[in-house]
This record gives sequence, C-alpha cells and structure tokens, in this order.
Amino acid sequence: MDIKSAVLQLSSIAQEARLEIFRLLVQAGPDGLPAGNIGEALQIPGSTLSFHLKELSHAGLINSRQVSRFIYYSANYEAMDGLLAYLTENCCAGIKDCSPASACSTK
Repeated sequence: MDIKSAVLQLSSIAQEARLEIFRLLVQAGPDGLPAGNIGEALQIPGSTLSFHLKELSHAGLINSRQVSRFIYYSANYEAMDGLLAYLTENCCAGIKDCSPASACSTK
C-alpha cells in the first residue's frame, strides 16, 4: 500500500456516519447488508446514506453487488487488512511477533 491509498482510506472513515457504516459492514460478514437495512440500523436517510456509501466505495473499503432489486454492501476485508498492515508494518521497533496493544501498555 502506498501513502496516498492509506490517506484516502483513512479520510473516508474519518467521519462519524461512515465509520459507523464501515463497522456495521465488518460485523455483518462477507454477505453484507442491503442498503435499506444499513440505513435503518443507523437511522441514516437514503440520500445521505448513498453519499456515504459512495465515499467508502471510492476508497475501496466496501464492495457492492446487486441481488434482484437490492444492492448489498459488504466490507472489503482485504483492503481493511492492507490498511492495518500498512499502519503497523514498522511497529514495535521491528520486533518479530509483537502485539501493538500490549507493547503500548504501561506496567
């Protein structure tokens, strides 16, 4: 991953509604959710939801597919894993098998 891709992905989830949408889709699993269910669950109006889904899709963090007359959205786990790997690739001063959460805790 390059820095431009990382910035695009991070900026796309640096907004409350989009972060909530992304987290909901991560929890939903690979099958995802239809747009209407996302809007209902998060109480986001359709036009606003459409805008946020477009931004997340443009950043490559979510995928969409049409099933009958519904559009299902799902998290792009590969992109999410790539972003996490990019953010942590130099963590723990290069110590192999370090855990960032435990490395940062104070004792």
